[in-house]
Amino acid sequence: MASDPTPLAELSYEQARDELVRVVQELEQGAPTLEQSLALWERGESLARRCEEWLLGARQRLEAARGAAADQHSAARGAAAERHSAARGAAAAPAADPSDDEAF
Repeated sequence: MASDPTPLAELSYEQARDELVRVVQELEQGAPTLEQSLALWERGESLARRCEEWLLGARQRLEAARGAAADQHSAARGAAAERHSAARGAAAAPAADPSDDEAF
């Protein structure tokens, strides 16, 4: 593991994931001291949380996009239904009878 790790807030999802993989590999090989093992474990936990933050953010963005798309779809369906109703209403309206007009 690097002696001066990049601050978590600066890591992209891919960077955090790749570093987490390296940390896990180092832990599996066994660190020379308990202190180094604990430092690796703590960094791994922090990296896992960072990855989770990215994934939760991505999920929220997808849900927001789906919601916006659903709203647009619903609005378009509503507008089409209004046009259809208006067209049906105009077709169903009785024609004016010219004999009903009063002559002045």
